[in-house]
Amino acid sequence: MSPPRSRFAVGCCLVLVILAGCAGGTTGGSTNDTPAATASTATDTAVSAEGTLETHFINVGQSVSTLIIGPTGETMLIDTGHFTDDGKYVLQYLQRHNIDRIDYLVTTHNDADHIGGNAAVIDYYETEANGIGAVYDPGIAAGTETYSEYLDAIEQHDVTLYETREGDTIAFEGVAVQVLGPPEPYIENEARNENSIVLKLGFGQTSFLFTGDAEDDQEAYLVEEYGTQLDATLMKAGHHGSDSSTSGALLDAAQPKAVVISSAYDSHYGHPNEAVLNRLAQRDIPTYWTATHGDTVLVSDGETVTIKTQAAAPTNPSRLREGSPVDPGTTTAVSPRVTLTGNGVTDATATATPTTVADGGTATPTALAVATVHADAEGDDRDNLNDEYVTFENTGDAPLELGGWTVTDAAGATYTFPDGFTLGGGAQVTLHTGSGDNTDTALYWDRGSPVWNNDGDTVTVTTAEGQQVLEVSYS
Repeated sequence: MSPPRSRFAVGCCLVLVILAGCAGGTTGGSTNDTPAATASTATDTAVSAEGTLETHFINVGQSVSTLIIGPTGETMLIDTGHFTDDGKYVLQYLQRHNIDRIDYLVTTHNDADHIGGNAAVIDYYETEANGIGAVYDPGIAAGTETYSEYLDAIEQHDVTLYETREGDTIAFEGVAVQVLGPPEPYIENEARNENSIVLKLGFGQTSFLFTGDAEDDQEAYLVEEYGTQLDATLMKAGHHGSDSSTSGALLDAAQPKAVVISSAYDSHYGHPNEAVLNRLAQRDIPTYWTATHGDTVLVSDGETVTIKTQAAAPTNPSRLREGSPVDPGTTTAVSPRVTLTGNGVTDATATATPTTVADGGTATPTALAVATVHADAEGDDRDNLNDEYVTFENTGDAPLELGGWTVTDAAGATYTFPDGFTLGGGAQVTLHTGSGDNTDTALYWDRGSPVWNNDGDTVTVTTAEGQQVLEVSYS
């Protein structure tokens, strides 16, 4: 595999576009003049993990921006938000987290809702902080003022700019990074979305897939070229949850244990699209939406990934819109919600601590017990989902406030107790797999397919703060 190409080594037409904004040269502010030095394949995404890898999905409304902090402190920023706010929310977030340098600034594609803050981020880091290492761009120009300002900032500050294509690698310290797109040659007449930079990051036994705004053609290309090599612990939904992206074929190839969608709560595009949510629901993939979960942070130690969000909100794709909106720029701290292992099993090492309950007293979370698991519904399980259920009991005297707590099976299917739900001392509540009206004694998962394996499974309950309080296996 080859290193990314300097933008000045590409064809004449593109050179003319870029030279208009980049006459200053190809090297400058970077202290990393050869950012791609190692060759690997799409399957070679795991590196020996030391420290942690943090992936921050910043809540930027109808846009996307992702900060990645590597185990040695190097940073990657993928996209910078919408042109309507000129990167305001992104810069505020970076400053709040004391990020003093961006080593790798990745532009997935040059639409204005992905490069809106590029100029501001480059200006700030080159004049008030410790610089930009290099910029990685798919090489397809846009005819917008936002794009011109981005190129002008590169020229003004003499920042290294690389055209980046499938097969390139980025030498992110302690993290394996593969560039899986755009292909060579470009596809779909150089449509920007369909030639997004696609990255797969590997850290120990965990991996992360970022597909930009790739739509059906680029996703089909990825599935055909890489198949199950796309396997990822976590994946960002393509194109803000548009129906043109996050296809069933891509989900089946990647097999993500959770998906993050970045779009506005009141998106006038209808993001996330119901068809996408249905595809996720059919595969029981827990889904986090920046519009209702707020800033979403994934912390990997190489074996497990802890998901932290600003707000506790439904992760069942069918109930995603039931969460309350979280405004971009909200500064509430993130809290852990769940921990997954590299193969998607909820981590069993969390320690239970007392939980505040509605009346201001405390109750011990370990007072929660499984009274009954009825996995084998009468007749065909798929036709009798409400006869598949788990009954929970509060074995203590004090009420347990379960709002935001989650129930998962061994495959990672996740149910979240409704906000404000309280289980009284000595009381029971039955969680049915199918649909119905919630009461104090009966809750409904609202799924379209069975959860609990008739031949054996594991019931795990985790608090809204990410503390595991219950794990019961049956066979």
